[in-house]
Amino acid sequence: MDAQKAQAYWKENITTIMQLLAVWFVVSYGCGILFVDLLDTIQIAGFKLGFWFAQQGSMYVFMILIFIYAKRMNAIDEKYDVTE
Repeated sequence: MDAQKAQAYWKENITTIMQLLAVWFVVSYGCGILFVDLLDTIQIAGFKLGFWFAQQGSMYVFMILIFIYAKRMNAIDEKYDVTE
């Protein structure tokens, strides 16, 4: 892989990571701490949504982020011909 192609690969890789980290931050810090009062006005199965996000919801989102990361990285690897 030439230097220009390698640089483009890493730029796309870092962009993907930063986007997913932004979602992770909003869900973990935003929904669990900052927006908890707003989310507590909504209830799911008798539990306030802010509490649910802090206890359960963020874990589901994190699992989804793992699968999204794996899928996007596989696509980027194939695009730049660095698949295993």
